[in-house]
Amino acid sequence: MRGCSFALFSLLLACSSPTADPPTTSPPADRAEPSADAADAADAGPVEADRVAYFAGGCFWGVEHYMEQLPGVADVRSGYMGGNVDSPSYEQVVGHTTGHLETVAVHYDSSRVSYAEVAKLFFEIHDPTQANGQGPDIGEQYLSAVFYSTPEEKQAVEGLIAKLRERGYDVVTSLREADQFWPAEDYHQDYYARTGKTPYCHARVDRFGD
Repeated sequence: MRGCSFALFSLLLACSSPTADPPTTSPPADRAEPSADAADAADAGPVEADRVAYFAGGCFWGVEHYMEQLPGVADVRSGYMGGNVDSPSYEQVVGHTTGHLETVAVHYDSSRVSYAEVAKLFFEIHDPTQANGQGPDIGEQYLSAVFYSTPEEKQAVEGLIAKLRERGYDVVTSLREADQFWPAEDYHQDYYARTGKTPYCHARVDRFGD
């Protein structure tokens, strides 16, 4: 059993393996001190989301965990996108019968954070050069992809990928037109916040050098 697979439909999923060490590239975000940007965002009042962006980068728990910490983000939902079955279940997706990727829907306030900034964080919190999954999570449901909703979003992501390639990264992230997003089961939502565990499938890395 690999990565985020379930055992007997329990919540003991291996993407938060008790035998794995946490990443050493950056401290667990939920133990870090609040940043100045986060404090400024809190002072600005409630976030009113008017846009949504979709990203797939391995186990959705880790992507959700880091995206929720970006100032200007109001909510992040784990779910499925890119497949050919309506209302897929987790068991169907990990069984490779639907073609879906584990995807997060990032609801954000475009007056506080731009789509390009959200997409940039996505490329910093997962490895966009891994072609067969993410970390120990191997399989088509864990592939790296950006689901864009507008030509402007596609152009922004293409620009970020070009910058990464200029810096020597062999990016394999695919760009796909967004289609129906299916929210995952409730037990997948806010997994790390609810359990107090920390991701080891994901860690933030400064890939852009700025």
